[in-house]
Amino acid sequence: MLIGLISDTHGLLRPAVHEALAGVELILHAGDVGDQDILDELALIAPVHAVLGNTDDPFGLYLPRAIDLVLGGLTVHVSHGHELGRPQPERVAAAYDADVCIYGHTHIQKIERVGHQLIVNPGAAGARRFNLMPSVARLTIRDGLAEAILVDLPV
Repeated sequence: MLIGLISDTHGLLRPAVHEALAGVELILHAGDVGDQDILDELALIAPVHAVLGNTDDPFGLYLPRAIDLVLGGLTVHVSHGHELGRPQPERVAAAYDADVCIYGHTHIQKIERVGHQLIVNPGAAGARRFNLMPSVARLTIRDGLAEAILVDLPV
């Protein structure tokens, strides 16, 4: 199973996202979406599940604060991360009992294993901030194992 991971679009979906996420079966958006148009455009690539970020209007997007799924036999948790203050992989792993945890908020790309858990922050796909490259990630779940790679987006 191939899953696209995206976060912190803040109302901007770069055209390169279509190529970066081509072929995914599902897209998980870890919050700070911006507006419904972002989710509608992502849905042209694959079905989308998204969570509410700290800058999203809870009365405009009606998104859950977290999503827990079973994908390819693994448990997957998605939340924005702001609920943990300054999320770091160890903190995310301790907070959520899932095989794979996806978060955003910091805009900092990270893929780390903490014990048995795979923790992924796909970075920020929207406007470039904090001198970081915009990015998304591709998560592969196969035979009960999860692996992720980061995909930088052109500025």
